[in-house]
Amino acid sequence: MTWLDILITSLMGTIFDVAPILIILLVFQVLVLRQRPPHLKRILLGFAYVLVGLSLFLVGLEKALFPLGEIMAKQLTADAVRGLSDAEAMSAPDWTRYGWVYVFAAAIGFSTTVAEPALIAVTLKAGEVSGKALDPRGLRVAVAIGVAVGVALGTFRIVTGTPLPYYIIAGYLIVIVQTAMAPRAIIPLAYDSGGVTTSTVTVPLVTALGLGLASTIPGRSPLIDGFGLIAFASLFPMMTVMAYAQIGHWRAMHSEAAKEDG
Repeated sequence: MTWLDILITSLMGTIFDVAPILIILLVFQVLVLRQRPPHLKRILLGFAYVLVGLSLFLVGLEKALFPLGEIMAKQLTADAVRGLSDAEAMSAPDWTRYGWVYVFAAAIGFSTTVAEPALIAVTLKAGEVSGKALDPRGLRVAVAIGVAVGVALGTFRIVTGTPLPYYIIAGYLIVIVQTAMAPRAIIPLAYDSGGVTTSTVTVPLVTALGLGLASTIPGRSPLIDGFGLIAFASLFPMMTVMAYAQIGHWRAMHSEAAKEDG
């Protein structure tokens, strides 16, 4: 297929996916609210921008970012098993040989999360409704650190072949303990932070990373071991956002205590 055919196919698919949203909004506006949609031309123009932008973005992911993440994962993994015999490679792998894989996974998790449009929107809105009490940039960094740690730990799970439920159960036990200790105002935002990370930028690259690792490491199944990184990317931001709030709360209390003593 030519690039024009690919773009047209992507645009048609995007129209098919997004059109129901516009239809629902218009139906509720006209039949339920019985009012003409305000700034109708602006709304339609905005949807046209969304359609074109999403189409180009999806083509870019499919043709560039997704293959790049998978290729780099395979190259890093191949370097880790280079020099090993087939029997050694098929046996329980030495997880210490995959150091650069963990570094690459953490870097991918951090950078994609910082660039995630959904996260940017949520953190800006959180800063707005909190009266600037919450720093949007600090929240983004806290979420990005959580995704970085989670994806790196997820690649460790793929390398070692350990069962996914062990990590998820342990992670949610930590979240439960943090929920009991964290400031009440931050808990809903922390839970939402886990969801907004798994969006348009993070999911394709992280999924490509997991599948690339599982298809390259001997003895790993892409179906069983290749998926699951998104679960880590959703879980760990809850921890880091609540930890960020707890540290901020502790520093504020410490500062107030110091002022009273002074």
